[in-house]
Amino acid sequence: MTETTHTTPDTARQADPFPVNGMDAVVFAVGNAKQAAHYYSSAFGMKLVAYSGPENGSRETASYVLESGAARFVLTSVIKPVTDHGRFLADHVAEHGDGVVDLAIEVPDARAAYAYAVEHGATGVEDPHEVKDEHGTVVLAAIATYGKTRHTLVERSGYDGPYLPGYVRSAPMVAPPEKRTFQAIDHCVGNVELGRMNDWVAFYNKVMGFTNMKEFVGDDIATEYSALMSKVVADGTKKVKFPINEPAVAKKKSQIDEYLEFYGGPGVQHIALATNDIVTTVRTMRAAGVQFLDVPDSYYDTLGEWVGDTRVPIDVLRENKILADRDEDGYLLQIFTKPVQDRPTVFFEMIERHGSMGFGKGNFKALFEAIEREQDRRGNL
Repeated sequence: MTETTHTTPDTARQADPFPVNGMDAVVFAVGNAKQAAHYYSSAFGMKLVAYSGPENGSRETASYVLESGAARFVLTSVIKPVTDHGRFLADHVAEHGDGVVDLAIEVPDARAAYAYAVEHGATGVEDPHEVKDEHGTVVLAAIATYGKTRHTLVERSGYDGPYLPGYVRSAPMVAPPEKRTFQAIDHCVGNVELGRMNDWVAFYNKVMGFTNMKEFVGDDIATEYSALMSKVVADGTKKVKFPINEPAVAKKKSQIDEYLEFYGGPGVQHIALATNDIVTTVRTMRAAGVQFLDVPDSYYDTLGEWVGDTRVPIDVLRENKILADRDEDGYLLQIFTKPVQDRPTVFFEMIERHGSMGFGKGNFKALFEAIEREQDRRGNL
């Protein structure tokens, strides 16, 4: 098994050619944004904070902004396509189903970030421009990445509104939980075609100055039937982490092959959400109807031998079907939902870190066997 870890010196921030403040938002194009917003409010415990729609001047789209700590989702659906943007969103949902169209990144200087990216080979899809309202000014620009996904570069230091100009504050759809379910976006995973992973890793290296954080190849992510390869790129501070997956040749169809088939091409496969209390998170989400992947009890029989002591006892991990992994820096706890729409495409990961900056390498076999069982039930293995 081969895993390579790349470290970044403390001085990297000062020399970073593409500094970032963190993830700004994960933007979804969906068939019915109002219903999707209700789902993420009730099932994920997120809080509706802003809205844009016909009632405040947006005749083409309706968008709902939900937050949990620093994590922000924007759910947009088309009311009646009029512009190229509206037609793009409508066509995206028709072709791909509900999915991520934008991994927006907050940057200290959107103009400089855009200029650097384009000078180093990025395709610009939105030139830098200012948008204003009574709350101040935001500078926006956007570049293309894999599939039809984009990165909007958001400079919002001069703005104190609820999200962006054009949005108004909104009351929560449902009463938010007493304790937030998660507090940040940990990483966002992209699936690309066979043979394209290294191209997109090189894209992030060159265009955004990201470094290679980890890679998993060969037997790292393989079962008896399927396999994939993955490399992780991150900004200099590790605030933004993008694993990139591609399928590998195996006996049967991998989860990446299934995603590419049903999504209709490359795109965002899953979003990992950071929590400080994964047990409460999982119990709360399960009670609200969220379905998680199951793992056999046998996984836990020897878990303590190689993971060691964790904050959560092994019997509690077993009860809640939570996975654990340990590396040289610490350990993590994680669990994965089933796809959150009818197409077997986008899903979520809940992750609780205790020192480890890994991605659960020790769990890959158990996790992917669990995914294969679901694929087999769908008739797609």
